[in-house]
Amino acid sequence: MIWIIGGTSEARELVEKLGDVDYLITLATESGGQFFQGLNYRIGRLDSQAMEALCTKEGVSLIVDLSHPYARIVSEEARQVAQKLGLDYLRYLREPTKALGDVIYLASYEEAYKFLEGIEGTVFFTTGSKNIGDFEKVRGKKRFIYRILPALESLEICIRESIAMEDIVAMLGPFSTELNLALFKEFSPDYCLMKDSGKRGGTQEKLEACSQLGITALIIDRYEEKGLTDLDSLAEEIKKRSIKWKE
Repeated sequence: MIWIIGGTSEARELVEKLGDVDYLITLATESGGQFFQGLNYRIGRLDSQAMEALCTKEGVSLIVDLSHPYARIVSEEARQVAQKLGLDYLRYLREPTKALGDVIYLASYEEAYKFLEGIEGTVFFTTGSKNIGDFEKVRGKKRFIYRILPALESLEICIRESIAMEDIVAMLGPFSTELNLALFKEFSPDYCLMKDSGKRGGTQEKLEACSQLGITALIIDRYEEKGLTDLDSLAEEIKKRSIKWKE
């Protein structure tokens, strides 16, 4: 059994490349399930103990980590579980995006909070809903616009944090440069805060829109990781290991 840690859109594409390899995909949230209909998947966040229990129960031989580039704890715990149980572990990473225009890199969310605390104006957030509560603590008199997934859990966070309806953009990405331009023109942000989610995550299109409109792009940088960046190479590596297990 291969355990695929979902979190990026590439997980479904990988399964389609694997053919008849026995697999299980796990996803953190209900909203992710709609993209994996017809596949063998489960929903629910897993800590290290739950990961270990899953691997033991399902007879996992290989962990394939396709979690988001910023899901650091998930990847660290998965690696530790693999090492503890003597399992193979493969990590897929999206290629980083080349900087374009006026870009400021922030080493962490903590650094982002400090930076935001010291500026004025309007900030357009494309980092999801998870950290909205912490961003609101440093908002002050600034205007914060949050672009989030049109999912119940994301909207509930906005409601809990008393985010005004006019400051919520609930849409499913990734977005084209043209759509980013339209939204930026509508809200006139001075800054756009984003993660480097790679080409698949639409980071380049956001940077292009920021560059055209003179918006300062704020990128929360990734932590250093090693892994495969080509999905075809990852699929071939999985198939090779699968053949060895059958011998």
